[in-house]
Amino acid sequence: MTQAEAAATPFAGSWREQPRRLAALWRRSLQFRTVAITLALSSLAIFVIGLYISFSVASGLFQNQLDAALGASNKATTAAQQVLNASDASDRASLQALMSSTVRTVTSVSGSNLIAYFRVDDEQDRAAPPDRGDPALTRVITDELKQRVKDNPEGQFWQSVEFETEAGGGDPGVVVGSTITVPQAGRYGLYIGYDFADAQETLAFMQTVGTIGAIALIALLSAITLLVVRWVIEPIRTAAATSRRLAAGDLGVRMPSKGEDELATLAASFNGMADSLQARIRELAELSVMQQRFVSDVSHELRTPLTTIRLAGDVLYGQREDFAGPTSRTVELLHTQTDRFETLLADLLEISRYDAGSVELATEPTNLVHLAGDAIESMHELARERGSELRLVAPGGHLDADVDPRRIRRIVRNLLGNAIEHGEGRPIVVAVDSNESAIALSVRDYGLGMTEEESARVFDRFWRADPSRTRTIGGTGLGLAISLEDAVSHGGMLDVWSRPGVGSVFRLTLPRTRDVEAVVSPLPLEPDDVGAVGPPPTGVVAAIDLDASEGGRPDA
Repeated sequence: MTQAEAAATPFAGSWREQPRRLAALWRRSLQFRTVAITLALSSLAIFVIGLYISFSVASGLFQNQLDAALGASNKATTAAQQVLNASDASDRASLQALMSSTVRTVTSVSGSNLIAYFRVDDEQDRAAPPDRGDPALTRVITDELKQRVKDNPEGQFWQSVEFETEAGGGDPGVVVGSTITVPQAGRYGLYIGYDFADAQETLAFMQTVGTIGAIALIALLSAITLLVVRWVIEPIRTAAATSRRLAAGDLGVRMPSKGEDELATLAASFNGMADSLQARIRELAELSVMQQRFVSDVSHELRTPLTTIRLAGDVLYGQREDFAGPTSRTVELLHTQTDRFETLLADLLEISRYDAGSVELATEPTNLVHLAGDAIESMHELARERGSELRLVAPGGHLDADVDPRRIRRIVRNLLGNAIEHGEGRPIVVAVDSNESAIALSVRDYGLGMTEEESARVFDRFWRADPSRTRTIGGTGLGLAISLEDAVSHGGMLDVWSRPGVGSVFRLTLPRTRDVEAVVSPLPLEPDDVGAVGPPPTGVVAAIDLDASEGGRPDA
């Protein structure tokens, strides 16, 4: 590329960007749209009115000039005929002198120097003076005009013409033709040309003045429109900025209110709405704090009787062999439900901590592959009882991430428990992978699956896709909600993909360090085997050696 081309490239790109920038400005700026529309409509109106005025003035000037030309021509023809009738010339020389005198008379009466005459009788007469005319006039007289003058001796005819100028241009004008009778010579067609150059200059001057006036008027209208629109739009801009700040959480912001017009009414209404919203949000915040405090207090207060119940239940559970059959079964149920009650209290306390914003992470470099392996090993017996096979795939997940291992382990256990609960005894695949910015873990089951509406609510507290379906592994209904809070507290995300009859995928994505700005998950959310019939057969998914070194590759 030459230097000239390189220098021109930014300007070319800038010109190519102008339509897009104008389109964006049109969409985003009410002031720009209003001024542009007003300017366009005003310009169109001024253009139409200007065309009408220009056409009317041009028609009026031409008609006035034409009427004057026809009147002068008629007078000149009458004067010429009187001169001819008063003469007694009979030979060629005297007739030529007579015609010269007649031309001077016509020039004097008509005020035009463009005179021509042509014999219209077909008979040859040696005494008849020859045809004569100004060259500039004879070039523009058409045969049609000559024929009409010849066929109508008593009439007066005209045609629009353009006279050539010395500069090579042309001036508008008309040629008026009529018939005169020369004694001893017969009929002649008399043609008088009238140049309308002065009228053309007048029209051009008026059009120039009108154009300048139209431009000045458009500029004035644009300035006035801009000022008026700016005066009207400014309160709307203030309202938009105030509403954005209000939406961002600045509940104390208000619109300035001046005067008693519609804009002042808008400001007063907006401020009233903001006051009501602020009061309502304050009430909701106080209610939320009271609710959180209530849940926390109740959870703490329940620990004391629960501990007593736990001690008594453990004593009874240890002696259940000495009890009768129904009593022994009752003791077992008491022990099981006590465990579930204790788990529910622990989850409620954890949720209340998140609601109160008092959660602190104890982060340390953690290998998610080893953590996932430990979770799988701890859930292996439960999965075997439900008929599900747990598989671990980690092609590139052997990099450490700075996380709280206790909370991440809880996420993995919750996801595995959910997959075992709804996996219908089919294989469950746990995948771990990493990239430069993030590390991800996904749990894939081939069970019942969920619809889009159910997937949107899967992280709600105590929500179940099928209320009639009882939990068989002792869940509290808070596991996925706590898992989502744990993921968000790490700066990560917990996503779900599901399809009825195909299964579900829960994907946890965590930044490797807390200072990562953009996190891109190394694992796809939608699995590659969606179109396959049934779960993958044993051996298709690679299992890894959990004792492998961190830098090694998984063993198939």
